[in-house]
Formats: sequence, C-alpha cells, structure tokens
Amino acid sequence: MPIQRRPIQRADADELADLGRFSESALLVLASLAEGPKHGYAMMQDILEFHGARMEPGTLYGVLARLELRGWIVPLPIEGRRRPYRLTTAGAQVLQTHLTVMERVVSTGRQRLEPHGSSAAP
Repeated sequence: MPIQRRPIQRADADELADLGRFSESALLVLASLAEGPKHGYAMMQDILEFHGARMEPGTLYGVLARLELRGWIVPLPIEGRRRPYRLTTAGAQVLQTHLTVMERVVSTGRQRLEPHGSSAAP
C-alpha cells in the first residue's frame, strides 16, 4: 500500500539543517525538553539514555544558545546553581515537523528493504 504523503513546507523542514553541525544535537535537545523542563545535566543524562550517545557540555550549551536565539526554548529562573530550559510552542512545532520527515525516511527505508529480506547488509 502506498505511503500517504502530505507536502512539508521546505522552510520548516530545513530549519534544523540551518543549525549546521548542531542540527542533530538540536533535535536531541528539543526531544529531551519535549518531556518537560530540564537543566543541562538532566538533558545530557536524558539524551544518553534515549539516544545512547554522550553530549559534551560545550556542545550542549552551544545548542542551547542557538535554540534560545530562535525562540524554540526559553530559560527558566535559576534553581540553585542550575538553569532549567523549557520547550516553546514554536520549538515543539519544529520538532514535530522534523520528526514527521524522519518517520517518512524510516518508513521508506523499511519498505525498500523488504524485498531483501534477511539478506540485507547489516
């Protein structure tokens, strides 16, 4: 059965790509904050848990600065020595758009692998 596709605005789909080398890290931070507000260390732990890769503090704080400038996250009042961040509505929309594109890629890749069965290369 063919995949139902609805057009994605190219500008929306490319918003994370505009972050250059931070685009994957930005996606991970947005996904982490989709669960609720977190401070930097909590985000790094969450990303390690759901993605399996450790994000270094320098990378994290560079991404946080870029996401904040775009209005996709906002800092909350400092709690002790930690500053939590929250996902904005605009950030949630960017995350949803990017995840929709990724779902299409995964679905297409899986469908195209079906004819190969178990003989597909690892």
